[in-house]
Amino acid sequence: MIIAANFKMHLTPHKLATFAATLRDSLDSRLQILLFPNTACLASLPQCHVRWGAQNAYPAQNGAFSGEIGAEVLDALQIQTLLVGHSERRALGESQDFCAQKCRFYAELGFTLVYCIGEPHNVRAGGQESVRAFLDSQLHTIPLDYPNLIIAYEPIWAIGTQAASLEQIATTHADIKALCAARGATLPLLYGGSVKPNNAHDILSLDNVDGVLVGSAALVVSDFVKIMQAGLQTL
Repeated sequence: MIIAANFKMHLTPHKLATFAATLRDSLDSRLQILLFPNTACLASLPQCHVRWGAQNAYPAQNGAFSGEIGAEVLDALQIQTLLVGHSERRALGESQDFCAQKCRFYAELGFTLVYCIGEPHNVRAGGQESVRAFLDSQLHTIPLDYPNLIIAYEPIWAIGTQAASLEQIATTHADIKALCAARGATLPLLYGGSVKPNNAHDILSLDNVDGVLVGSAALVVSDFVKIMQAGLQTL
């Protein structure tokens, strides 16, 4: 069971240290905890038995890419986990080809990759076949045979609003698993999109849901712990 959190631009290094200090007492070896703080925090990560990751990285060791972070710096910071393809990065202009390039580059370096896919509202309005085709387009150039790859399904229309219904999650996760299986891949699949303490248990109880990627609910450590506890209850 994987419980991951994307802190986006939130939490200063001091606040992150406070978060980690509180979290330590609630960690359980049955859960794999992945935390993605903002880039400024990566240089001063607190001691905590979790897997720390970067929210973004450029597919190069180093170079003249202002505002980016590359593999050389991540290696120096002992970061080996990367979030790729989040809808907020795509909204800033990252193409599918660029997401695939990132995946291939960091897979060659042995990173654990959490690759995000998800459809906008107009695709969802077209029905499940439309959703399936859209998600397939986000998977077909990705190295699905890479053993350290995790897929995170985050319907764009559900982020920061209201989670998809349990039926929508169950159906879409089954479709994603089938799309991966058709390419010979069996991968962990997380759900993200307005995961909260009050819906985490129901979501994590669904077939084909191997964990969650939490956004705003992770900013309050007590809420994140409740989501972790929900995960433990479904094991």
